[in-house]
Amino acid sequence: MTASRAPLTRDSLKVKIAVQQVRLAGTEYRVIWPARPLKNGALYKARGHYEMYVDRTDGRRIGTLWLLAARSPRSLVYLPMRTAPAVPGFGSEGEQPLDLVLAPRAIQLRPSRWKRIREHLNAGNAARELRTASVPERDLPDLEADYIIPDNPKEANKFVLRKDVYAETLLLTGGTPAFRKGAKAIFAVTKDGPPAAATGFYQPVGCNYHTCRAIYDWDATPNFRDWEQLHVAFCPQWAR
Repeated sequence: MTASRAPLTRDSLKVKIAVQQVRLAGTEYRVIWPARPLKNGALYKARGHYEMYVDRTDGRRIGTLWLLAARSPRSLVYLPMRTAPAVPGFGSEGEQPLDLVLAPRAIQLRPSRWKRIREHLNAGNAARELRTASVPERDLPDLEADYIIPDNPKEANKFVLRKDVYAETLLLTGGTPAFRKGAKAIFAVTKDGPPAAATGFYQPVGCNYHTCRAIYDWDATPNFRDWEQLHVAFCPQWAR
């Protein structure tokens, strides 16, 4: 049985968001995050790696938010993934659920500030603007083509994602090329995920219908001693 391929449309690149301004230590932070909770998008730290699981709908929401991060050099993109329902068969043997923050380099976010920023976002009286955001189709790289990192060190540096873990959050700092490359991996998984007929036999890892991509490998980056990877896998809808 071959994998299903749900076509990407213009509506696939739209997402309802909340936009908030947080002032902390004399700095104003603009934060973009989903207007409604993620139900089928989860992130865990497991066995030294970072494992993301998505279904098609929330995976495309998450991919679009990665593309928004690529287009928004002055905004933090926050994905509250810790509160998503647990993935069946996962998250019960010491895997740590994490939130995710995409931080453009221009913001120069100190990881130690993130916890207080999140507290401001979740305050009951915090003002927020709700809107529908979209990105142009040209922002999405060709899902069938290999992503080639330039040989030029200066250009290659634009694809680097710096990793910090703080306050139960994976914070990724990078530039437009890095976030677009990550979005490509997420959208590819949502496109090639298993057909509905396979969901009754699906297991998170190691089955005939397993579909996954590496979003980022830190082993190829100087200054990281241990090999670590941010990995995304398709999982059929597990919560409604």
